[in-house]
Amino acid sequence: MSSANVTPIVICKDHSANHRLHLIGYSLIFTAGLLLNVAAIWIFLNYLKLKSVVSIYMLNLAASDLLFTISLPFRISYYSMEQWPFKEFLCQVSGSVFQINMYGSCLFLMCINLDRYVAIVHPLRWRHLRRPRLARIVCLVVWVLILVGSIPVAYVHKSTSCVKDRTTITLCFENFSEGLWQKELLPLIILAEILGFLLPLTSVSYCSVRIFQKLCQAGGMQSLRQRKTLRMLVVNLVIFIICFVPYNVVLAVYGLIKAQLIKTDVQMKDSVRQALVITVILASMNCTLDPLIYYFNTEGFRNTFNKLRRAQAWDSEMGTLQNRVTESKSYQATSAKRGFPVQTLILPYEGLPFVPPKIFLNSPIEDSEI
Repeated sequence: MSSANVTPIVICKDHSANHRLHLIGYSLIFTAGLLLNVAAIWIFLNYLKLKSVVSIYMLNLAASDLLFTISLPFRISYYSMEQWPFKEFLCQVSGSVFQINMYGSCLFLMCINLDRYVAIVHPLRWRHLRRPRLARIVCLVVWVLILVGSIPVAYVHKSTSCVKDRTTITLCFENFSEGLWQKELLPLIILAEILGFLLPLTSVSYCSVRIFQKLCQAGGMQSLRQRKTLRMLVVNLVIFIICFVPYNVVLAVYGLIKAQLIKTDVQMKDSVRQALVITVILASMNCTLDPLIYYFNTEGFRNTFNKLRRAQAWDSEMGTLQNRVTESKSYQATSAKRGFPVQTLILPYEGLPFVPPKIFLNSPIEDSEI
């Protein structure tokens, strides 16, 4: 047999410490992310009814987070067994879903900030851009971009093999060859960094500065709406700084080292790889931090969540409890006992416990999520 046809034997490196770190991190992220994002999507669909542009972007952000969360059991199994027990196709899917979530989250956060920018800095000139139908089209374009971009990512995330204790085991998410880094991985990293990270980061930073300047021009006491807007900007920037900036910076450096465009010693290469291991977990945490945006910056979401937590039904369109009629009747009975003329009281929903709120409001307040 020709020596050219013999597959070289690759000895497995000891990554057990990193595997334990990933096992703990992904287990916590899966538990929290599944509960938070399922609850968020349920509230958006059943209570908030997607009446505003912001809620549409937030629903798609939650869907992206949930997609990544439900793929985590494959990673958890891999790091607990220290080998890939599933088919190669699932390794490719798991690797691409991570990229879909991270860069999809960056793009949807960018859309949220752009919407706030239009609403505050150019409320009249670009008002036509803040339509729910246009927001749905933008979300569709984002999904198409990240799904198309995930195809080459899935292709390079093929499982690899190595020998450990005289036994051949299958690896996933690691052990890429030097040639793969130089020819295929590095171009993908550069493209993803530019379109999926640098573009959203630049947009979010610019919009945040312009919105902050606009709100500060008014001077004096800040209104509740202004405080909520500033809070949203801070949360978005915190998510970018904690989750996306460290991972993408370290990934770019590691890719240049692996492609031999940056010359360094083995110790430095191992240090950068270790930093990449930690920042991957930070990047994955975005699916648990994104719900903070919904809760702290969307009044209808926060009210709905609080009322559901207290086992009360919340009418998100009117901002009132559905059991308000019962409270009104109780108030009427109490007033009668105290001798007040009950017939002069004007009680909302008198005899109409579940009348649609559109009878009383011509249209929902579009900017209620600011």
